[in-house]
Amino acid sequence: MKFGIGFANTGPFVEPAAAAELGRAAEAAGLDSLWTVEHVIVPKEYESTYPYSANGKMPGSHEAPIPDPLIWLTWVGAATTTLKLATGIVILPQRNPAVLAKEVATLDQLTGGRMVLGIGVGWLEEEFDALGVPFAQRGARSDEYTHALRALWASDDADFAGEFVNFNGISMNPKPHGGTVPIHIGGHSKRAARRAGELGDGFFPGKGNLPELIDVVQQSAAGANRDASAIEITASHPGLFGSDAAAAIEEAESWGVHRLIIPAFLFAKDPTNIGDALAMFMANATGA
Repeated sequence: MKFGIGFANTGPFVEPAAAAELGRAAEAAGLDSLWTVEHVIVPKEYESTYPYSANGKMPGSHEAPIPDPLIWLTWVGAATTTLKLATGIVILPQRNPAVLAKEVATLDQLTGGRMVLGIGVGWLEEEFDALGVPFAQRGARSDEYTHALRALWASDDADFAGEFVNFNGISMNPKPHGGTVPIHIGGHSKRAARRAGELGDGFFPGKGNLPELIDVVQQSAAGANRDASAIEITASHPGLFGSDAAAAIEEAESWGVHRLIIPAFLFAKDPTNIGDALAMFMANATGA
């Protein structure tokens, strides 16, 4: 089982020194990755329902800083050597796919192939409105953008013809370090799970019945003639922070989870002690 830190670019870790120390401490403790979140803007008032809380609202103030995930990861990447740098997630339909392809490939090249691009379709309609991006068809737009990203990474003189993206004979360089960047699909719905099976290199569910969602991923992959075993599952398990972390890890493994996520806010009260806290957590989790 691998372990990563989620919500990494929030709370005290928005600050440069704390961000770099989080990356170094995670790397030293044996975690494999950091996962960021994204909102370009957050309106003071919104009617859209946040799907990960009981009251339908994001926790914290709308004024709380959420650094751009790619820039934040670049900073952490410069302070580390092996840690994977993952977006968990970027809101793909809000971004120009050619610009995003360039940014992600550049970061991946600079860090020796450590980038993981987690993508989601978004839920905050008011944010889309403020950015001038259509909220409707954001799922279809995300699917098409995924194909366009891979086309730009794959070769020079790339061609692509779609409903939302069209280009002919264009080159985007530098290419990613290993020729491409793994794309992980975020989301908690069966549609997100199907998208992961059909298109993704990984699946990152934010909540839900994990065995059921993983089964949807596997069935969708089989239906698309893809190797379901190659799709990496990153998820959380509440028992990881209970009295029997080993049992939680074993259960997650039985579901097909490859990586478990630890939320960064668990360490927010004492970020200066992040190294000792992560080392202790890993010792308890792995029995080392």
